[in-house]
Amino acid sequence: QVQLVESGGGLVQPGGSLRLSCTASGLTLDYHVINWFRQVPGKEREGVSCINFSDGSIEYESSVKDRFTISRDSAENTVYLQMSSLKPEDTAVYYCNVAVIYSDGTVYHYWGQGTQVTVSS
Repeated sequence: QVQLVESGGGLVQPGGSLRLSCTASGLTLDYHVINWFRQVPGKEREGVSCINFSDGSIEYESSVKDRFTISRDSAENTVYLQMSSLKPEDTAVYYCNVAVIYSDGTVYHYWGQGTQVTVSS
C-alpha cells in the first residue's frame, strides 16, 4: 500500500522559513515525479513545485521561484520543500503527490494527508 506522509508545517512569521518533508512507503520514488501542491479553503489546489527523481529536473510555480527549493533524498525515499522568505499568501495546506502509471496503463494519484503552513505575525 502506497502512503505519503508530510510533515514540517507550522506557524511562522513573515520572512521566516520552514522545511516540509514528504516520505513515501510502499513505493520507491526513484522512478517518479513528485509534486507539491497547496490549497487555501475555497480555492482550487495549485501546483507549487515538482521534481523528477530520475533525472533531477525541477519546476517551480512563478510566485515561489527563488524562495522555495525542492530536493530529494533517495536513501530516505523523501522529498523536501525548503520554504524561505515566507509571505502571508503562502498560508495553505501543503500536499505532496505522486502519479503512478501501472503496467496496464492506469494512472493513480497518491496524496498525503497535508500539512498546514500558516504565515502570520
